[in-house]
Amino acid sequence: MTQGITGATGQFHTKACKEYGTRMVAGVTPGKGGTSFEDIPVFDSVEKRCGRPRPTPASSTCRRPLPPTPSWNRRTRACLWSSAITEGVPVQDMMRVKRYLKERGTVLVGPNCPGVITPGECKIGIMPGHIHKRGTIGVISRSGTLTYEAVDQLTRLGMGQSTCVGIGGDPIRGLNFVDVLDRFNDDDETEAVVLIGEIGGSAEQDAADWIRAHMKKPVVGFIVGQTAPPGKRMGHAGAIISGGKGTAAEKVEALRGAGVHMAPSPADIGQTMKEALG
Repeated sequence: MTQGITGATGQFHTKACKEYGTRMVAGVTPGKGGTSFEDIPVFDSVEKRCGRPRPTPASSTCRRPLPPTPSWNRRTRACLWSSAITEGVPVQDMMRVKRYLKERGTVLVGPNCPGVITPGECKIGIMPGHIHKRGTIGVISRSGTLTYEAVDQLTRLGMGQSTCVGIGGDPIRGLNFVDVLDRFNDDDETEAVVLIGEIGGSAEQDAADWIRAHMKKPVVGFIVGQTAPPGKRMGHAGAIISGGKGTAAEKVEALRGAGVHMAPSPADIGQTMKEALG
């Protein structure tokens, strides 16, 4: 399913996902129930499509904040069923969404992320499908744009991808680095992993600890925001250095200490992976 299907952004990405081969079963846009787009039926709400609330593989493509309301707003409700591209969700709402899904055994990717793609099979999100190539390199990234950059470099160097996951740059998110690393570590089709982090928080340090203890495959890393001044937010809500913690230097040191091959610049991610694989 996709949310915001009748808007320009929703239409563009819904069509792209469908053309890629993803099965789009329905769209949701409040007030547009009963219409259709690209032969995909549109409903006023997820509940009306499903008959009762339940998790449904989906993509939420609303991009602008909605006015605050006493109850959960449309975008927050959409996240309950979504790989959430949605940005601007209030932190308290996202905490409720994450808890709700965890209690029901549902996986949340995002929010504020490009989604997830297994090249040649399925894409749920806004990533450009044509730059991806089926292969053995897993990609995890907090930065949507650098996900595309890393994938394009890998593809041009003849290294396809097993699955690419954008975990998003918000403070409260679903899957984190460790969650995805664990999956890639056990995946027979993944030979190595690209990990793209950024300043703020401790997710990269947590990933470094996990890699040191458990990772059986080569990991190439890059940290965004290496020139960011302390106390400044750099793009994402979670990309802020606070109290002197979460700096790029700390993250690079932690990952390098765990045996991660650190790319010197974003332009060198693909080449660093090529060297790591020998």
